[in-house]
Amino acid sequence: MSKVRVGIVGGTGYTGIELLRLLAQHPNVELAAITSRQEAGMPVTRLFPSLRGAVDLVFSTPEEAMLTSCDVVFFATPNGVAMKQVPSLLEAGVRVIDLAADFRLKDAEEWERWYGMPHACPELLSEAIYGLPEVNRSKIVGAKLVANPGCYPTAVQLGFLPLLEAGWIDRTHLIADSKSGVSGAGRKAETHILFAEASDNFKAYGVQGHRHLPEIRQGLGQIAGEVGLTFVPHLVPMIRGIHATLYATLVDNHDLSALQELYENRYANEMFVDVLPLGSHPETRSVRSSNVCRIAVHRPQGSNTVVILSVIDNLVKGAAGQAVQNLNLMCGFHEQQGLEALPVMP
Repeated sequence: MSKVRVGIVGGTGYTGIELLRLLAQHPNVELAAITSRQEAGMPVTRLFPSLRGAVDLVFSTPEEAMLTSCDVVFFATPNGVAMKQVPSLLEAGVRVIDLAADFRLKDAEEWERWYGMPHACPELLSEAIYGLPEVNRSKIVGAKLVANPGCYPTAVQLGFLPLLEAGWIDRTHLIADSKSGVSGAGRKAETHILFAEASDNFKAYGVQGHRHLPEIRQGLGQIAGEVGLTFVPHLVPMIRGIHATLYATLVDNHDLSALQELYENRYANEMFVDVLPLGSHPETRSVRSSNVCRIAVHRPQGSNTVVILSVIDNLVKGAAGQAVQNLNLMCGFHEQQGLEALPVMP
């Protein structure tokens, strides 16, 4: 099988290095280019010595990178960057996977309201395929442009998905209480993610409205119709990982064994979703550096409240790993290709 030439735009952040780590081990990928205006001319391994012996690229400017010669280009850039470059790449026949939020929302006005800037190519929003394989696998296969889901939305949607598909919960009153490690804020110098600020601390943020809220509502809404969702994110003093505790009200008296069977059946053929045995409490460290989402379902005290626990690594299944999973689907590779690594412990 011939190798796919891949380019990465914005390769100096945490998702960029995760993409490099995964793609460097992918047997069907040729890393052709990685861009950074600030680090242009610098060998990648000088910035990321963990990749010595695996990556021999030099950072280049987007103009020097000749991205139109690639088969697939990943954007690991801040919001608002990809939308300015994607139209010309698509016109040149390049397929694109955007890890930022530029193409996740279908409504341009809503996107502009949440992201505070005009959208450069709103005509592409309807063409972009939302890259959650467990929902849109068949559409991703033929996609030219994939909007890779956000980290919180991945954990939350996979957690609620079986119950909403079955119609077993009140979709007008969903609660997602989610926690993320500091790497979710990106590789940048900001006071709130400094070691002395984030360590030995725990706080909520974005309670009045977080940018991932409309993405989650849109995804759940496409499954079950308009949903009512309260989403509260928290910052916890760890480097990587997301833990989503999800609450919903049962509309029928389904016992815990039925709930467990529902989840096991829904994800029986999903290689990256692991439904744990009854009574389990998944930990973020159990998925560290892997593309796996682990889920457990509970019905406390036999009440009509169902609690779903969903954990992922925000940089892998929540970003770069899911992007590689989408690449595999788009290019006809086995879905696990390049993603076979087991979680890292401790």
